[in-house]
Amino acid sequence: MKKREKLRIISPNGHLGFAPTKEESFWIGARTKPDYYCCDSGSDDIGPGPLGSDTCVSPYEWQKHDLELMLLASREQGVPMVVGSCGDTGTNSRVDRYIEMIRDLAKKHKMKPFKLVYFYSEVPKEYLKKKIQQGVVIEGLDSRPPLTIEELEATDRIVAVAGVHPYIKALEMGADVILGGRSSDAAVFAGPAIYEGFPEAQAYYLGKVLECASFCAEPYAAKESVIGEITHEDVKVTAMAPFQRCTIASVAGHAMYERSNPFYEYFAGGHLDMRECVYEQYDEKTTRITGMKFVPIQGKVKVKLEGSGKVGERYIGIVGVRDPYTIRNIDKVLDWARSQVEERLPGKEYKLYYRIYGKNGVMGDLEPIKEIRSHELGIIVEGVAPTKEVAQEVTLIGARQIFYARLPEVKGTAGTAAFIVDEVLPASPAYRWTMNHVVPVDDPMELFTMHEMMIQ
Repeated sequence: MKKREKLRIISPNGHLGFAPTKEESFWIGARTKPDYYCCDSGSDDIGPGPLGSDTCVSPYEWQKHDLELMLLASREQGVPMVVGSCGDTGTNSRVDRYIEMIRDLAKKHKMKPFKLVYFYSEVPKEYLKKKIQQGVVIEGLDSRPPLTIEELEATDRIVAVAGVHPYIKALEMGADVILGGRSSDAAVFAGPAIYEGFPEAQAYYLGKVLECASFCAEPYAAKESVIGEITHEDVKVTAMAPFQRCTIASVAGHAMYERSNPFYEYFAGGHLDMRECVYEQYDEKTTRITGMKFVPIQGKVKVKLEGSGKVGERYIGIVGVRDPYTIRNIDKVLDWARSQVEERLPGKEYKLYYRIYGKNGVMGDLEPIKEIRSHELGIIVEGVAPTKEVAQEVTLIGARQIFYARLPEVKGTAGTAAFIVDEVLPASPAYRWTMNHVVPVDDPMELFTMHEMMIQ
């Protein structure tokens, strides 16, 4: 049964708190009185470090700023506010951090009581260990092999990526504000749309187009608000910033980005098929989309898992090279520096990386370059080891030995070869992704625990 003919959702920021939401376009959108205020607050684009260390990459004040905008507007209207992947990673502690922010903001603004529903996404290692021991294959994504006990033991923290189900459940529980653990970006928007009775195809497309907010508009500008409108036949998306438009090119381009197959988006319950999507310029700032389809999954639902494990402590150094001869022989120079680290630290466990900037205008030693035309190189030296002392020494030697490299045809000093930041700098510990897998579940809610409270 249709509950509504249309539903309007505002998306103020593609990653809440990562950089502050632009207030002008947010309040332009808020004045149109959308039905929901929804925002994703996490990403694996930030790398495995924050998940493994259970920390945020976004400053507290930026996160609070964005939450405050959404809370003020949604409570004034009396409509739901939904935030997913709290605190960048969606771990339990990051959800708790957002709960405290909401409490503080409600007290600051003397708000009337409202219901907060939240859910956790962390997965205990023992749960997955039992699955593996029972013969369950936990498949790897992006060419990864199935999860092993060894790789599980190397993992410090695991989150399950929620689909629409916890958001629908939270709305059924009467939530005024929803704070979610790690979630699919699109689920934050698709969940409310499905709860309100709209088709899955339009709902998931709505989520896909809104998840990065103004990235679906032109000219390119981040942290501006957009509003998506869903009906039972189509989706419309409109830019709120006065200088932006949602065009056929900008909306279609965003819908098909960052996937090996640009016409499919996979979710826990199936996949969104965009091969027959039709894009129309509805008005100057709005694009209308039709023709999307949703294909339900056959068999058991599979939930994505993200896991991170610590590699070691880390230091970095910065080296600049301007000598033409050294630049032409930079690969030999770095081989020399590596050999000196090996000579100084035989048998020690460590990793040494060089990131080269300016090598014919590109970064990194991805491919050998026969002729280097740059007049200057910037080299980031990164040393990783089990202890800070060894990591510091690896980085110091790896940086300083660039200056001392023994090249043929150099007579006397090569004092113009390089300048070095002599004191290498401590950096955050190094982590790696240990888990990018899917686990089959009997119930799509089985990895997510729901909680509720009154904020007053």
